[in-house]
Amino acid sequence: MYLIFRCDCGRALYSKEGNMTRKCVCGRTVKVKTRRIFGRAETFQEASELVRKLQEEKYGSCGFINPARGEQTQR
Repeated sequence: MYLIFRCDCGRALYSKEGNMTRKCVCGRTVKVKTRRIFGRAETFQEASELVRKLQEEKYGSCGFINPARGEQTQR
């Protein structure tokens, strides 16, 4: 099981349930159990998709689309 949460910088992250901390790309070490949990996922693929959706809600589309799903890249 994976937990989806946000860092103080606003970035959405996921971590395996049971992990104590997670390092964000901003450099902060986040204590998982003190975070508000936005969702749960069974696999890392599902967790990654949920994180992507949370990021798009906050920052808009990044332009990187998964070609394996048959989507076109934006330019």
